[in-house]
Amino acid sequence: MVFPSFFITLASDMAQRVPTELGEKPIGILLMNYALPAIMAMVASSLYNIVDRAFIGHYVGTLALGGLTATFPFMNLGAAFGAMVGVGACTVISVRLGQKDYATAQNVLGNTITLNLILGTLFTIVCLTFLDPILQIFGASDTTLPYAREYMQIVLVFNVISHSYLGLNAIMRAAGHPITAMALTLCGVMVNAALDPLFIIVLDMGIRGAAIATIISQSLALVAILLLFSRKSELLHLRRGIYKLKASIVRQTLAIGMSPFLMNSCACLVVLLLNRSMQEYGGDNALAAYGIVNSIAFVFIMIVMGLNQGMQPIAGYNWGAHQNDRVWQVLRYTMTAATAVTIIGFLTGMIIPEMPARIFTNDEQIISMAAHGFRICVLIFPLVGGQIVVSHFFQSIGHAGKSIFLSLSRQLIFLIPGILILPKYLGLDGVWYSMPFADAMSCIIAATLLWWQVRHIRSKEESKA
Repeated sequence: MVFPSFFITLASDMAQRVPTELGEKPIGILLMNYALPAIMAMVASSLYNIVDRAFIGHYVGTLALGGLTATFPFMNLGAAFGAMVGVGACTVISVRLGQKDYATAQNVLGNTITLNLILGTLFTIVCLTFLDPILQIFGASDTTLPYAREYMQIVLVFNVISHSYLGLNAIMRAAGHPITAMALTLCGVMVNAALDPLFIIVLDMGIRGAAIATIISQSLALVAILLLFSRKSELLHLRRGIYKLKASIVRQTLAIGMSPFLMNSCACLVVLLLNRSMQEYGGDNALAAYGIVNSIAFVFIMIVMGLNQGMQPIAGYNWGAHQNDRVWQVLRYTMTAATAVTIIGFLTGMIIPEMPARIFTNDEQIISMAAHGFRICVLIFPLVGGQIVVSHFFQSIGHAGKSIFLSLSRQLIFLIPGILILPKYLGLDGVWYSMPFADAMSCIIAATLLWWQVRHIRSKEESKA
């Protein structure tokens, strides 16, 4: 197959890279080497949705765009299960490699594949059984439900592929192949972008064609990843005896992965409430506008997430190797870069919010609603980057409880009450303002918790010295 063969060849120069470099090379160079590919991969991942929504908005219509927005909670829920396994396994592997425990790291790889197959299959069965009621709960109206149903039927049938692709792509970075992980994701986006006009316009398959294009592109990327991990020259590779679930590995993987799982699950609940509130206070047009704003903001958040993914194996390895100076250094670098990214997002929303909105539609009313909402959503954006990094930092060093708390504080403690209360006084604007309100409060909590943690650990270091 040409697709995977090309990228396996691309990976050959890195096949002998040993992850022990994470404890030796300068932090700045490491973060650049690991974060830049992850950033490109995360941005490319967000482009899957942007490409689909752009073609759907222009060639299928506004109602289809609203129907696709109603699937956001579904996508968040699916990502929650994928992140629970993938991110948890990535962290466990990074720490085990730092401890030179290669046998356990190998078994984590096999257990990741098994868990993705089990959870992906169960998720598909349950969601397909109750598809229409779930979509209605998620904010689909009578007019947008048919579009949402057509899209999710395809996505759910092939959900195991998406779960496996996301999980193994994360492990590739911990295994020393960040550039290959990026390249596969980028190629997947290019395939998706090429297939969208074919299925949506030429074959006139509408929103269903967008789903088929996405699944095909992810399937090809998954095949390439499996071929890479099949190479016996890899430090981590597929072999007999690693697929049987081990209680200790599953427990540790899911415990660490519980933070991104809860974060994505709460995001599912939040988007559900946002969809319903947008529908209640602004109708289908407001729902479509929110879908546009979500897509634009998502690009900046994905860049920060890419920085976090670059930080994760570096922080995890050095934490396991008890090289705390390197841990604090990578945290500082990552927070600085993340803040710069979200400041750019803030300036985009304040100065030219209409420009990115036009990517998705020509409807001037929806463009105006999206621009207004975007300006409100990015009010606290300069602080958001640091808050996200702090949450993922605790996850990277195995402090799952603190990471879970930070993830839940924004979603449950602040954002959900904001969605329920502010619109009663401000109408549709109240729905938009609930997001920067939650961001501001969660940033305060993250800064306080990080200050306490750094002070506590350094105090212990001084006592030992």
